[in-house]
Amino acid sequence: MRKNTISTILLGLLVLMSSCDSFLDIKPVGKVIPTTADEFRALIAEAYATVSDDRGLASFRSDEMLMDGTMAANDLNSYKDIWIWNDYAASENTATFKWRQFYHVLFIANYVIESESMIENGTSEEIRQMVGEAYMLRAYMHFILVNLHAPAYTKCDPAATKAVPLKLDSDTENTLSRNTVAEVYASILDDLESAEDYLNVDSWETGLNYRFTTLSVDAIRSRVCLYMGDWSGAYKAAQSVLAVKSELADVAKMLPSDYRSVESIVSLEEVMSAQYARAMKVAPAFFKMYGTGDLRKNKYYKQITASKVDLLKGGSNQYSCTVRVGEMYLNAAEAALQGGTENGLDEARTQLLTLQQARYNASAYAAKMKSVNEMTSEDLLQEIYDERARELAFEGHRWFDLRRTTQPRIVKTFKGEEYVLEEGDERYTIRIPAEAIEANPNLAN
Repeated sequence: MRKNTISTILLGLLVLMSSCDSFLDIKPVGKVIPTTADEFRALIAEAYATVSDDRGLASFRSDEMLMDGTMAANDLNSYKDIWIWNDYAASENTATFKWRQFYHVLFIANYVIESESMIENGTSEEIRQMVGEAYMLRAYMHFILVNLHAPAYTKCDPAATKAVPLKLDSDTENTLSRNTVAEVYASILDDLESAEDYLNVDSWETGLNYRFTTLSVDAIRSRVCLYMGDWSGAYKAAQSVLAVKSELADVAKMLPSDYRSVESIVSLEEVMSAQYARAMKVAPAFFKMYGTGDLRKNKYYKQITASKVDLLKGGSNQYSCTVRVGEMYLNAAEAALQGGTENGLDEARTQLLTLQQARYNASAYAAKMKSVNEMTSEDLLQEIYDERARELAFEGHRWFDLRRTTQPRIVKTFKGEEYVLEEGDERYTIRIPAEAIEANPNLAN
């Protein structure tokens, strides 16, 4: 029975992924039930290709994007209700978050983990690497799900707050129930530890760098710990990455979110897809965060008029980026300031200024350095938040950063009508999709 079920699901996945992106170097699986190392590698490639772009969809809810009456009707129908946080009366044409895709990836990851001893015609290192990647996929899918569809770890009682269901096996017969926020994060951290034991590839050639590596464990761990408010864990993990890979991109030559960039650690998600990039403009207030001398201003964006700014760092799988070096400096700066290491204020300044030196021209950086060195802890924390917004814009971070930190009041205007997300609003958590609840009523509880 289990083998027949797996056959059906894997066959469905092959149909689902028949037109996957060439960037991911997908090869046909060849058999419904994989047995050899090559077939399992192809199956894992299917999982990578199935990873959702929901971090990009969630960006519509942040303060990065502008939608107005000049947008195409199809785009407004798809994304306006997400943009104005209209979760309870959204149009039936509104784009939906891809709950099912996450659990497809989790099924494959679990199947690979469970099949370790049965994989044929591969070296021990090849097999262990694939299993390690499966653990990373399982950790990362749960991490994105819990940050989309559950309250932020730092804004709730994690041990008592319901989140999303953990899926830790390939059994498709069990009806899942929601685990707590604490349980999901504990599982994520456990999977990162398991992945660390298995992974043995330090880096992939460009074009295959959508795959997880030994370095990716601490890179993702740094983000997970940051979201938990585990400042020492976040700082230690970020520093572990920077000890190996610390070079920042020259934005005049290549954007840091380009999958070919020296900053790339994992380049899996095309967060700002062509569809999303076409459907939005850059919010003028967000664009104003980039001051004179900021080298990113004319590289990330193209200003058409005072109110029309186009995005240059999206709309193509060239900008597939899951985690990169710039984020590590920002994680280290924030964690150090919040108590993650001794001499936290000085260390936070050092980490932040290292990034800023690569992002501003000489005169602008000199002014930044003077300002940062004079900042109080409170002002420096805000500067770190603002620099995260500028540096990681449209890479799927902004909505998550807003909800894990201050959850500010946001006001948006469309054709003269105001829409407000209040400070600490419950809509900082995206509802589990209605079709998922219809399929599994346990998700409503």
